Amino acid sequence: MERIDRLTELRARVADWRRAGETIAFVPTMGNLHHGHLTLVAEARTRARRTVVSIFVNPLQFGPQEDLAAYPRTLARDESLLGEAGCDLLFAPDPETMYPRGQRSQTRVEVPELSDILCGASRPGHFTGVATVVCKLFHMVQPDLALFGEKDYQQLLVIRRLTEDLAIPIKIIGVPTVREADGLAMSSRNGYLSADERARAPALYRTLKGAAQALEVGRAVAEVELEASEALKAGGLRPDYVSVRRRSDLAEPGSADRELLVLAAAYLGGTRLIDNLRLLRGS
Repeated sequence: MERIDRLTELRARVADWRRAGETIAFVPTMGNLHHGHLTLVAEARTRARRTVVSIFVNPLQFGPQEDLAAYPRTLARDESLLGEAGCDLLFAPDPETMYPRGQRSQTRVEVPELSDILCGASRPGHFTGVATVVCKLFHMVQPDLALFGEKDYQQLLVIRRLTEDLAIPIKIIGVPTVREADGLAMSSRNGYLSADERARAPALYRTLKGAAQALEVGRAVAEVELEASEALKAGGLRPDYVSVRRRSDLAEPGSADRELLVLAAAYLGGTRLIDNLRLLRGS
């Protein structure tokens, strides 16, 4: 596997592949890789001749009180894992490469409405930071397709929307959430959990499963959301939100909508966990 840090070198390598008629799949990450990331790489390799992974801890998507300084930087380990996984190229730019004029002067990409609900309501500006860095990376890497995990379903839809609205010729592929044996969705932030918190964390997945089952048999949305929030509290978590949404666009569902998603964000200590489950109401 080749590692490139500079944009000029990246563009030269991509141009070589293009001249050879090779397709390119892209997996953007912030590093501190786990099996969920490697599942994205494995899926990418089945869909394109070349696979590029980026590692960049993006300061634009962290709020003032969030964990930018504490976010784990494990580049040497990540590079080794990607090499073993068959990745062709690791793009690991520094902040000066990504934001040469500094963050304050950076042109930003916003996806209105979709970015302001759920996690966006709790983390103002977060999805603007995500949309901006992903848009920049898309133009840098110029892939044919890009893969994202469905654990952060709102992020996936934000990226799909920006790609459609800006007419970026990249196919966006969502990959199902990868879970631990006890159901906890794999996340880089799971490493922040103490042993006791880690033992309690699967309550999030259990609560979502219970909510999905209740909705599938026709229980009222508001009632299910309230019961799920109380279940999280009983499990030792502090809910940020539990919300049932239409799967296609995260709008509040109407009575005729069947393809739904139940989403939740909750805190364990200082760690914020997110997860979601698909369901078919009335099935």
